[in-house]
Amino acid sequence: MEVRCMDLGLTGRVALVCASTGGLGEATARALAAEGARVVVSGRRGERAREIAAELPGAIGVQADLLAEDGPERLHAAATEAFGPVEILVLNGPGPKPGGAAGMSSGDVRQAVDALVLPQQRLLSLALPGMRDRGWGRVLAIASSGVAAPLANLALSNLGRAALAAYLKTLAAEVAADGVTVNLLLPGRISTDRVAELDAAAAGRTGMTPEEVEAKARQGIPIGRYGRPEEFGAVAAFLCGVPASYVTGTALRCDGGLVRTL
Repeated sequence: MEVRCMDLGLTGRVALVCASTGGLGEATARALAAEGARVVVSGRRGERAREIAAELPGAIGVQADLLAEDGPERLHAAATEAFGPVEILVLNGPGPKPGGAAGMSSGDVRQAVDALVLPQQRLLSLALPGMRDRGWGRVLAIASSGVAAPLANLALSNLGRAALAAYLKTLAAEVAADGVTVNLLLPGRISTDRVAELDAAAAGRTGMTPEEVEAKARQGIPIGRYGRPEEFGAVAAFLCGVPASYVTGTALRCDGGLVRTL
């Protein structure tokens, strides 16, 4: 069998990356653009989206709030107007507030679902029919290691992301024969602003400094450090590529070995 250098086959593919003005979304957008995709960088910080897009070949920046009443529809329309049908959809968004399970209210639960499930489902309902008709598509959700092992003091995130994971797992089987893959990528502790905020919150609860919180967290990661955003982006780009055509319905972890389950 001849072995060749891997080509992800993403040149010219249209990729819409939600919440990509920072953190893991930005890292994913940059990785896809580096592979030749035409990327729609999006987020509530419109100016930042345009700044990032200006650094990437063949990219545009779009201001979008997926929690707004018509947010998913406006974002999808902007993407298709610029580049044509969306072929790669990367679902992403900010997590709910920290907190335990015992004290959550019904309003908290509703807010978690409204933020982590409904906008994603609405975007999928717009992009997915075209993917199925064309016989090719990639759906990737940037999720959380809490999908594999619920995280302490992040009950709302655990709830909402698990609900999205169950929906996407069900969807994956329904669209697999149409050439559309649906996967989740679960980060562990990656050096992003979100993780820094969580470390600061943990410091406030425990009386430790954020540096002490990070040092303690590193002790639980077999690789011994926080991940780099570009490491996460590289895995995301692979899952969106042609070589990953036989990978679907999977929650893949990029966590340095943090979660100890198989």
